[in-house]
Amino acid sequence: MHKIRNATLTDIPHIVRFNAAMALETENIVLETDILTSGVTALMKDPEKGFYIVAETESEIRACLLITYEWSDWRNGLFWWIQSVYVEKQYRKAGLFKLMYNHIRDLIDKKQTIVGLRLYVDQENVNAQKVYESMGMSKTNYQLYEFAK
Repeated sequence: MHKIRNATLTDIPHIVRFNAAMALETENIVLETDILTSGVTALMKDPEKGFYIVAETESEIRACLLITYEWSDWRNGLFWWIQSVYVEKQYRKAGLFKLMYNHIRDLIDKKQTIVGLRLYVDQENVNAQKVYESMGMSKTNYQLYEFAK
């Protein structure tokens, strides 16, 4: 049986491990564990930054995703952004992402101040794009630009 819940501080090691695995798998980037741990911990201790959702199977965490916030002056409300999605390889196609996504959608449906849900995905990650489209999400006309230090 699967259980979806908000992450707690005790879940930080799992989330750090998942984020490191995702970065390596999707972008061939090795993240510095100390920085990653500090980043996950900072978010977990400050709900203004966002929150993590985890999926458990047989009382073990098998997947996670992060929700962060973006204020939209055009819509006078918040967009929630899905980030840092990871499902352990042996649990992919078992419906864990769908359960987490539906959990998030249920939360959004209960909050009038949330005006939408967005995410970004690597252009070459075709498998993820197919999953997001199957969940009813659609590609936008926007392209992502960034400046990073």
